[in-house]
Amino acid sequence: MPLQHELSQAAHDRLVAELEDLRTHGRIELADRIERAREHGDLKENAEYHSAKEEKSKMEARIAQIFGILENCTIVDASGSDKVMVGSIVTLRYDDEDDDEAERYLIGSIEEQTDGVNVISPNSPLGSALTGVAIGESVTYETPTGATLTVIVMGIE
Repeated sequence: MPLQHELSQAAHDRLVAELEDLRTHGRIELADRIERAREHGDLKENAEYHSAKEEKSKMEARIAQIFGILENCTIVDASGSDKVMVGSIVTLRYDDEDDDEAERYLIGSIEEQTDGVNVISPNSPLGSALTGVAIGESVTYETPTGATLTVIVMGIE
């Protein structure tokens, strides 16, 4: 069963626009680049041709990735919630740190990433431990390396 992606409406709209752009303008532009590169002669030693073909492969992979995300997504709205959920931006500090060392994280898909905020997957040990937690609560989770850490939720946006 495919992985279900939870996206904000803004991230969903951005991915739809990116997919449309890649499927139309991106494909046309790369087809033109490949055609121009073919005109330069021998394809075996034509770096421009090979570069354009590689870029086309990467673009097609991105198209498939976005299509897969959009095909299996749910729109979530975390605004106004007093508990951590997908789409929340949380301010955390580890229990052995001072309040001024707190950091902000977005709980969600890497596709949601915004400037200045790191992303925590809701399926990660920390992400799943934080889901449903309120401000002031602490959670303990086990890292993939086996260490046990405790974080305190300082704020939820």
